[in-house]
Amino acid sequence: MNYKTILVEISERIALITINRPDKLNAVNLEVIAELENVLNELENNSEVGVLILTGAGEKSFVAGSDISALAKFSPEQAKEYSIIGNRVLSKIQNYSKPVIAAINGFALGSGCEIALACHIRLASENAKFGQPEVNLGLIPGHGGTQRLARIVGIGKAFEMILTGINIDASEALKIGLVNKVVPQAELKNSAIELAKTILTKSPVAVGIAIKAINANLEKSLSQGLILEAELFKECFSTEDFQEGTKAFLEKRKPNFKGK
Repeated sequence: MNYKTILVEISERIALITINRPDKLNAVNLEVIAELENVLNELENNSEVGVLILTGAGEKSFVAGSDISALAKFSPEQAKEYSIIGNRVLSKIQNYSKPVIAAINGFALGSGCEIALACHIRLASENAKFGQPEVNLGLIPGHGGTQRLARIVGIGKAFEMILTGINIDASEALKIGLVNKVVPQAELKNSAIELAKTILTKSPVAVGIAIKAINANLEKSLSQGLILEAELFKECFSTEDFQEGTKAFLEKRKPNFKGK
């Protein structure tokens, strides 16, 4: 896998994807979004990968937002298309069948915050900063920020962050539930890898089904979500992983899941 703006390393069934534009603080443009979509497509059916970790190059920035020099040249229709393409890719992350962990190593502003919001679990370094500063440019978030942020931190905090354009630090992000954990910068990568390794000990089938069930919260009522949960719970019972998991528990040993 050769990309211009993304680095991909695969080891021990973990794919580390690094957005690699350090001279631009890893700001995204159409090329980055297209390459991110391509790598997601390539890894989805790769049996050698069970968990993805998404981060940014360097120690200053996860993704500092969209590349403003590119945005400034968009026509209104081009801007709409940019939003549609970005939302398609971020929705793919949100609905990905394998867990996607964001290792947020600095600025996560604008599109960077939106990318983090689309990931299933978010770890942040102590120097991380989060914000949706689009109003400072006469814009609104265009890659899901107006929708996902409110669902994660609550509508009141989402209004505050989006309408003021303020940035918050990692400790505040942890307090409001925007991130799951904050660690020192030097420990961020290993913390993400250890979390990924823990997930890899579980049934891949059950993990994928759980992602689908949890995501139902974003689109369905509670009653509809519970109906879907029952169907997905039923689906688990027809898998080899369920048979192995229950057998291993009864035999007091570690399960050997095959992802089937």
